[in-house]
Amino acid sequence: MQGRTWTTGQVNRLYQMTPSSINRDLTAGILTQAEWQTLRALQQNTKFLAQARPAQRPLIGAMNGMWRQWLFMGGRGSGKTRAGAEWLRLMALCGDVGRLALVGPTLSDVREVMIEGPSGIRAIGPAGDRPRYEVSRRRLVWADGMTAHVFSAEDPDSLRGPQFGAAWCDELASWANGEATWNTLQMGMRVGAEPRVMATTTPRPLNWLKALAADPATYLTRAATAENAANLAPGFVEAMQYAYGGSELGRQELDGELIDDPDGALWTRAMIDAGRVPAAPVHMDRVVVAVDPPVTSGQNADACGIIAVGVSGFGGDRQAYVLGDYSGAGMRPLSWARAALSLAWDVGADEIIAETNQGGEMVEQTLRTAGVDLPIRRVHARLNKRARAAPVAALYEAGRVHHVGGLLTHLEDEMCRFGAEGFQGSPDRVDALVWGVSSLMLGPQGRPRVRVI
Repeated sequence: MQGRTWTTGQVNRLYQMTPSSINRDLTAGILTQAEWQTLRALQQNTKFLAQARPAQRPLIGAMNGMWRQWLFMGGRGSGKTRAGAEWLRLMALCGDVGRLALVGPTLSDVREVMIEGPSGIRAIGPAGDRPRYEVSRRRLVWADGMTAHVFSAEDPDSLRGPQFGAAWCDELASWANGEATWNTLQMGMRVGAEPRVMATTTPRPLNWLKALAADPATYLTRAATAENAANLAPGFVEAMQYAYGGSELGRQELDGELIDDPDGALWTRAMIDAGRVPAAPVHMDRVVVAVDPPVTSGQNADACGIIAVGVSGFGGDRQAYVLGDYSGAGMRPLSWARAALSLAWDVGADEIIAETNQGGEMVEQTLRTAGVDLPIRRVHARLNKRARAAPVAALYEAGRVHHVGGLLTHLEDEMCRFGAEGFQGSPDRVDALVWGVSSLMLGPQGRPRVRVI
């Protein structure tokens, strides 16, 4: 396809035209033959418009009100990535938009999902008009020179300086530096008459994401996984509904609902986000891996909590850093022991802390069998889970515990449900977190001290 001769106004007009209105306007001279040829060429490159569900149909220009950002919140597999890719490609088809931006959780995510994925930009549209990806320059280039530059939420400062007329942001809720990246991008949306951003994500109740959804300049779209069942593996939707339907996790991950923190939970998203840091100190005084092993194994067994925590500083300046979460459900004893060992290697742990309420000496023996040669400290809980967790939650509230990056979503989701009315299940990740933080931050020399009251 040769040069971009269309404007966003012409694309806007396409949305409002039907075969009968086209004939009418041609007859009346409202639509010229030259304009019609332009629109026909555009239609050939936007076949998705005829196939898309209403929620997926790209918003162009001032349609649907004066919006600046289009926020598409959908469940897993709801078609939001395809909607984002189609919208960005439509922007590339318009000659009055200017340079484009692609922003994802990591550079790998942008390339593997947004660009090269089955619903990515290079997989859609006519074969003759697919852009090439220049890895060294981190950009997509169309045949006529239109470019889309690639950015990662891991590096918000990389968005300082460039300016854009349109941007597609994917999986905002998974961004490690979400609010900082979003705000820096907004400063660069200053090209053309109507700079626009489309954001696609499975939601999580992050404060900045909630504020974005409530912004009067945001056009909000929602879509559930079930709406896209025709494009998913047979039986997938039914299996997910059977496993998670009606649960908080299902409402968020399948229905695309933005669920707020429940009343009574010991932690809130705001509390966690306030202490979030992009990286831990290079040198830490001590690092531990805490393990809360399950009583049984198999499909219906509780998860094994496996959390890494490090500490730096002295006295009142002592700070804890949550470094990793290798927890998982259904693991057999040697599997969770090997996962704990793998995490210990990854973070350079000095010690493994294992709760032995259920397994006794067998817990330590399992870790040794898996190859653990670090010191293993066995701990035994005497207080209930909430009583043990409360002092750790207080450390979060005081700003002394920090989550590193944005990849601890399952742990954070469990933390923000734990203690709330109606909480069900075993808080295995939370238990491991509490042991890890307690061992480093509470009691003499950072060792936990539990008193029976």
